[in-house]
Amino acid sequence: MYAVIRVGTSQERVTEGQVVRVDLRSEAKDTEIQFEPVLLVDGDSVVAGPALKGAIVTAKVLDHDGRGPKIRALTYKAKSIQRKRWGHRQHYSNVEITKISAKA
Repeated sequence: MYAVIRVGTSQERVTEGQVVRVDLRSEAKDTEIQFEPVLLVDGDSVVAGPALKGAIVTAKVLDHDGRGPKIRALTYKAKSIQRKRWGHRQHYSNVEITKISAKA
């Protein structure tokens, strides 16, 4: 069985026991969190939409150590001394999927 969950602004396909890298979460290490599934697949049956009411994907926060690559951006205007450069580095949390339940 696998599920597609909504994590922030993206969606992830997960199975039980899988470790997933998600955007930084405010929860402490070793706490249980719940995600709302968008789609559940169990063998040949696919469940989506209103039939998912009550379905829950439970996960455990492992750590907050992950960091993404440095992304640099630059604005520039020709014929003037106008330049601006900045960077961004996204922080991530590692989460282990512990349970996928079709009904709560």
